[in-house]
Amino acid sequence: MAIAVTALAGLFVSLYLLLYSLGVYGALVCGTGGCEVVQTSSYARFLGVPVAGWGVAWYVLVVVVALLGVQARFADEKWPDRWLLVLAALGLAFSVYLTGLELFVLHAICQWCVVSAVLTVVIFGLALLAVRSGGRAPEAL
Repeated sequence: MAIAVTALAGLFVSLYLLLYSLGVYGALVCGTGGCEVVQTSSYARFLGVPVAGWGVAWYVLVVVVALLGVQARFADEKWPDRWLLVLAALGLAFSVYLTGLELFVLHAICQWCVVSAVLTVVIFGLALLAVRSGGRAPEAL
């Protein structure tokens, strides 16, 4: 459930950025000033789709798989945790790539992208813990 809640927060961030890239919002609220640079760069699209659109799709997929994983009928199944780990690893790799572009190519940091990257790291960590613990929550202390 923690993965689903974390992914839901990321979904809102990605949706905000997607709405900006589609022209629904005129200006981004950004304390660093780099959001406009990042979001209007040639790297803001991947395979013709806004990067934020990929983020929305990824976060929705993570929420769906995480919610499936907490259903009673899948309580003894290992596939939800494993799929979450695969999705999280893919998301983490893409976040590292995008962060590298921000730092070394664009020389601008988008605070919303940083929030999304941090949420992705949290999702990866939680998914890794779930796989390592066999999907069971740790015993209470």
